[in-house]
Amino acid sequence: MFVTDLISAQDAKTEKLTEATASGDQLQNGAPGDSGNAPTDSQPPSSGDRELAWAPNEPAPKKKRLGLWIGLGVGALALGAGAASMILIAPGTTVAGIPVGWLTPGAAAETIQAHVAETEVTLTGAGDDIVLTGADLGAAIDATALADAAFAERPLWNVTAWMGDPVAGDITLDPATAESALREAVPSSFEDPVDAGVVFDAAGGGYAITPSAPGTGVDVDGLTAAIVATIADGGKTLEFSGDPAEAAPAVTDEDATTVATSLNTMLGSIGFYIGEERTVPVDPATASTWISVVEEEGELSVVADEAAIQATIDALPAAVNREPVNATNIVDSGGEILRTVAEGANGRTIGDTSSLASDVAAKLEAGEGVFPIEVTETPFESVNLVRKIDVDLSSQTATLIENGAVVRSWAISSGKSATPTDTGNFRVYAHVREQTMKSREPDGSITETPNVPWVTYFNGDEGFHGTYWHNDFGNPRSHGCVNMPIDVAKYVYEWSPVGLEVSVHY
Repeated sequence: MFVTDLISAQDAKTEKLTEATASGDQLQNGAPGDSGNAPTDSQPPSSGDRELAWAPNEPAPKKKRLGLWIGLGVGALALGAGAASMILIAPGTTVAGIPVGWLTPGAAAETIQAHVAETEVTLTGAGDDIVLTGADLGAAIDATALADAAFAERPLWNVTAWMGDPVAGDITLDPATAESALREAVPSSFEDPVDAGVVFDAAGGGYAITPSAPGTGVDVDGLTAAIVATIADGGKTLEFSGDPAEAAPAVTDEDATTVATSLNTMLGSIGFYIGEERTVPVDPATASTWISVVEEEGELSVVADEAAIQATIDALPAAVNREPVNATNIVDSGGEILRTVAEGANGRTIGDTSSLASDVAAKLEAGEGVFPIEVTETPFESVNLVRKIDVDLSSQTATLIENGAVVRSWAISSGKSATPTDTGNFRVYAHVREQTMKSREPDGSITETPNVPWVTYFNGDEGFHGTYWHNDFGNPRSHGCVNMPIDVAKYVYEWSPVGLEVSVHY
């Protein structure tokens, strides 16, 4: 209420009091309506009258709302708790032994990471009580993923997840970081092991191994397990021996033997192939210049040198390209092949080799030694030689004929009149390099001739052969065979395949 309102209200009360006083005087001093003796507003009341005090109207007291405020507070608290239950991890939750209950996933991740990094290891024994932290040793844990998983599985609002079983988490030490820190802390405990290797043995023409040897060092695997166990039990400090323990080589003799065996097997078939044919073999010494066996992170692998390979590829055209080679066949008069004198071979030209070095390198590194090459081929042709032997008993000659032309002709000695050579058309059916021949004489006696050379049979026991017991060629002298000088008999032996036609006539 404003001041003017208070004044107005006071004036109204004064007016009412004046009226009341006047009415009282009238009752005491005269009849009603006699106003001559009535006091006016400007006249103060007599000193004998009771003084009247006035004051502004008091505002009505406000109603207290304590219950309402209390209700609002409880409601806000309930809303806050409900919201918190949606972003916090359930109480009693541990990750790898680290408590994360009542934390947000982000805060939980920081707590997990810090706990692992701050864990202290006191090296005893040769370690001389040097203290290293998890951070020094390269301790790591996937804190963010584990915290997110813990929240997803065990949010605060799910009371059934409170005080649950520990959430497992892998804690690892970076091998290089841990070894570096431990070497600096306890150098006397370290002696490097020797890895097995694979080298080419030029004398043996293959790959051999260089043996491994153990070393010493602080047991990093054991230290990792001890840190994991300590953190799982809720601790942040532990002791671990800094004394030397045996350190196995990263590459064992068995590992090296496996690689050497694979390489030696590959050397047995290595080369450039056209189809199934190893057209250009690669000798082991050359192959050894193409490849090196290297160790990386405890594993042996083959690394190929494309530049070295390219030198061999540059020489491939000379080894692969060729003109076609025609086939040569001995045939009879009907065209049947009796013997192939020369096999036919297609001509060929090597194709594009621009990417061959990289292809070979990739195969070698994969343990393969067969390298296909593409060629363009030119087909060969076949040449047929129609051969036959003509024996003229009248002229006592044998003539070799090829494709209608005389190749050679010689004087012979055919069968005597008592043991004549049969006439007719025959075919060669057997060859004997040397044998003892038996002949029946007209009187029935048997004559033996040892070591008769270069026999070519064409009719029963009749054949061409070399003769060392006479030189009377041109006259009949035999028991039915066709006698020839030894060099001529050898020529006929080699010139006449089985099935060759032989004509004997007068």
